Amino acid sequence: MPTASKKHRKERGGMHCGNGRIGKHRKHASGRGNAGGQHMHRIAFDKYHPGYFGKVGMRYFHYKKNPHHMTTVNVDKLWSMVGLEQRKEYAKKTDGTAPLIDLTQFGIFKCLGKGKLPKQAIAVKAKFFSKEAEIKIKEAGGACILTA
Repeated sequence: MPTASKKHRKERGGMHCGNGRIGKHRKHASGRGNAGGQHMHRIAFDKYHPGYFGKVGMRYFHYKKNPHHMTTVNVDKLWSMVGLEQRKEYAKKTDGTAPLIDLTQFGIFKCLGKGKLPKQAIAVKAKFFSKEAEIKIKEAGGACILTA
């Protein structure tokens, strides 16, 4: 839009250019950013951001993420780690052998029990198993092997 047709050209003659005489057009009339959240903007903060101020929980000094790192996989995804061809191959075998899935090789530490497992034996090696996962793997005729 050309400058000539802008509203400001019309406002030029008036003293306040549309910003009023009482309020005045000042730079940061109510402070910059989140200023005044506990003072002049308290109502807005309490209304739209409840719980913004304050603390919650306990402090954990020198929290190290590494010991708490726990990648997980659900029971329904175990066979996808073996592959369809290998699963069919083991289904044909009658000597009772089952594929061994070492979850730590995939960077997974814990096996969880969500989903269904087909009625085919499978041996799973992991650091941790949930109760559900252990029950489902054993019901399918498999084994849970714990590693350090």
